[in-house]
Amino acid sequence: MSKRDYYEILGVGRDVEAAELKSAYRKLALQFHPDRNPNDPQAAERFREASEAYAVLCDAEKRARYDQFGHAGVGSGGGAGFGFDSSAFGDFSDLFGEIFGFASGGGGSRRMEGSDLVYRMEVSFHDAAFGIAAPLVLSRLEACEPCKGSGAQPGSHPKACSVCRGTGRQRFSQGFLTIARPCGNCRGEGTVIEKPCPDCRGEG
Repeated sequence: MSKRDYYEILGVGRDVEAAELKSAYRKLALQFHPDRNPNDPQAAERFREASEAYAVLCDAEKRARYDQFGHAGVGSGGGAGFGFDSSAFGDFSDLFGEIFGFASGGGGSRRMEGSDLVYRMEVSFHDAAFGIAAPLVLSRLEACEPCKGSGAQPGSHPKACSVCRGTGRQRFSQGFLTIARPCGNCRGEGTVIEKPCPDCRGEG
């Protein structure tokens, strides 16, 4: 079966700029990443196709060969035919943060902030149709006063995680990609609380 056109795979034109190319790949990677689509071979194939296409088109030399000679110009295996360089994906650590539920920036880690408050209430069909005035009781988390939200016992401080060295992430190789995942030791926080606050039990 003939290989699909790389520009077609990413949904961009042949005159696409680098920023638009990166954005197009990001959207597809988020949509079809295997960890977001477990046991879905079609999604895995779309992710592989998009990654292969981006690996070629983001490299000026490979892209020029592809534009001139098509798939034959970059070998039968796409980027792999000319020594695939996984460093092309080095600036996508934030993308995988979105996949696994945390965001990165600067050199440290930052949890995704906030969430909507949710209240579930059962109502009768009549009330749903004609309306009802009813009190809502919403619970929310606030910073613990004794530890000022740090989760550590007053007088002590959280320490940098020894496993991820405070980044909150661990890197794993998956095929030709290196994927950053939340550290299992500190749960992506980057810090470990050795003496939890007795009032909030380390929750902060």
